[in-house]
Amino acid sequence: MVTSSAAPPRPALWRRGWNALRRDCFSSPANGLTTLVLVGLLLWGGARLGSWAFVHARWGHADVAACNALAGEGACWSVVAEKWRQMLFGVYPQGQQWRPALAIAVFGAMLVGSGWRACWRWRRLAVLWLAGSGLSGWLMAGGLGLAPVASDQWGGLPITLMLAVYGAVAAFPLGVLLALGRRSQLPVLRAVSVAYIELVRGVPLVTVLFMASLMLALFLPEGVSIDKLLRAQIAVILFNAAYLAEVVRAGLQALPKGQTEAAQALGLGYWQTQALVVLPQALRVTIPAQVNSFIDNFKDTSLVVIVSISDFLFAVKQAVIGDLDWRHYFVEAYLFAMAVYWICCFALSRYCRWLERHLSR
Repeated sequence: MVTSSAAPPRPALWRRGWNALRRDCFSSPANGLTTLVLVGLLLWGGARLGSWAFVHARWGHADVAACNALAGEGACWSVVAEKWRQMLFGVYPQGQQWRPALAIAVFGAMLVGSGWRACWRWRRLAVLWLAGSGLSGWLMAGGLGLAPVASDQWGGLPITLMLAVYGAVAAFPLGVLLALGRRSQLPVLRAVSVAYIELVRGVPLVTVLFMASLMLALFLPEGVSIDKLLRAQIAVILFNAAYLAEVVRAGLQALPKGQTEAAQALGLGYWQTQALVVLPQALRVTIPAQVNSFIDNFKDTSLVVIVSISDFLFAVKQAVIGDLDWRHYFVEAYLFAMAVYWICCFALSRYCRWLERHLSR
């Protein structure tokens, strides 16, 4: 009798898919009925949404009368075509709006360059961020050949990117130091780190923004003032650092003690052990949690409106709600804002997946 060690043939792809579908969705009459009802609702809702958003929608530039003629049967995307400048750039002077548009491109180039492996050297990153930050600041503020624009006239997407990007970049090293301080053997340093983390994490971001915007002015000497945008940026940095500290601490606790003991046996000091052995592994383990914190930071920038800063979401609201002719089409405006937020967050999550695979080799 002849035997073969070859594996039995696998069923066709469509048969495997059908078996999985039957097992997961039609394992019993009740599950099958629930599946059919949910599929029917999704098809019905998808058809209605597609008809409203695409089939009967009004595209391109059009007046309000043309959108009103739709009588709610279709979306009026013309509101985006008419108001996109105010949505993206807020109250920035209209004749100078090419400058915040170019600043957005600079921010994008900095982020893409930072994610490129060839730039993963501290000198290259320092040059990239110093040059990009200086260029974007010059474009937004003016001077040296450009008309000056005060920071209270900044708004829209550049403000959201500025608060989110610098809020994450500057909060990261502070969060790492707080995490190390919380695990320190020095009682005073550990107590200060724990007090800061628990205090900041115990209050909402709104409270921190109010403290930075209103209460801080009470402690400054007479005649000394700090720009409100800078105060909001500092508040975002301090708030995010507390959350990142707990993320990093989770990664530090996940590492076996043998890693530290081996580094000490080799004669490495504390900072050499942390920089060369502990932190690289801890930060790699916590990449998903870090990216989740960055995404939350990006969306939480919409709260700065309470301290009179016009972020992207507030600029979208003001562009539409503030116009009596177009205010009825705020749903389309908010869907546009949602699409912008989703694109940014989805791109960040995909980069996180790539980074995980790249670092796990």
